[in-house]
Amino acid sequence: MERRVLSGTYLEEYTASPATVRMSNHGGAMCKVAVTTGQDVLAKAGAMVAYDGYLQYEPVSQSFRRALGEWASGERSPLLRWFGDGTLYLADFGAHVLNLQLDDEALSVNGSHLLALDASLACTVEKVKGPALLAGTGLYNVTVRGSGWVSVTSHGVPVVLDCAEAPTYVDPDALVAWTTGLEIQTRRTLKVGSLIGRGSGEALQLGFRGPGFVVVQPSEETSDRFKIRG
Repeated sequence: MERRVLSGTYLEEYTASPATVRMSNHGGAMCKVAVTTGQDVLAKAGAMVAYDGYLQYEPVSQSFRRALGEWASGERSPLLRWFGDGTLYLADFGAHVLNLQLDDEALSVNGSHLLALDASLACTVEKVKGPALLAGTGLYNVTVRGSGWVSVTSHGVPVVLDCAEAPTYVDPDALVAWTTGLEIQTRRTLKVGSLIGRGSGEALQLGFRGPGFVVVQPSEETSDRFKIRG
């Protein structure tokens, strides 16, 4: 059998390229994080699949864990702090990865979809209020604030929709994240609901409007958003 070496043409498309930004994709289902001294990253526990260089990790502090409230109520911390100098590779059961750069913004994320964020960003768990309660099955979302990078996962390639020009309507079970401060309303389509033999996003939608965006996945999920896999 012919030996296939790393420098050969068979593997060129799979080799890692140099990091040019803080968080980027390697393929569709892996996040590549450039970690440097003084710029730590918080990553979902169990999400590390590889790293190179000189990296270490530790659980987040007790004070930070208390700030995460309901999300961190289990025996394991949902996040680990990675530090040092190197490249960190993260994945979550083959889910698609989307990296977002916040510019003095706040993002409300379905907790099960949060993969990583800059440690310099503020991260709290906040109770979902109003119509947004219809998004998923939980009462709490992780809110990330500030300027920096955040990585989220999606079951399939997501779409990012701008809500500034016109109202954007979303199936609540397909909602991954949204810019905080958006005006949120509900719309019920009774005729469609009567034709479908189950509750669905076609019968009830969440409408978002204002300066910001929503992240929507091509999948409806109703599982516990804060379940920690592993």
